[in-house]
Amino acid sequence: MSIMLPPGKVVYNLGPQTRLPLGEGRTFQLGETEIAVFRTRSGRLFATQAACPHRQGPLADGLTGDKQVICPLHSFKFDLSTGESIGNTCSALKTYALQVSEAGEILLSL
Repeated sequence: MSIMLPPGKVVYNLGPQTRLPLGEGRTFQLGETEIAVFRTRSGRLFATQAACPHRQGPLADGLTGDKQVICPLHSFKFDLSTGESIGNTCSALKTYALQVSEAGEILLSL
């Protein structure tokens, strides 16, 4: 389900936040864009591009903790809130805005 908002923004309802177990990520296909959504052990939600810019590793399969994700292919670390690489020279991840509705649903803006 998507709702058009001006100017050209679309909000996608990704379902209840409980759909994502604490400490894990999931990949969502939104049109032609793949997004990785993470729910940290503290319950915070983050969204980034789905593939690592280094070797296209599936970031949703990586380890998450302390607002970071570690790529499962080469252990490159990224800050989930900014997308910046940590301790490597890899390009930053694209990040996306998330909100949680009053009903507990994850809403992502593109």
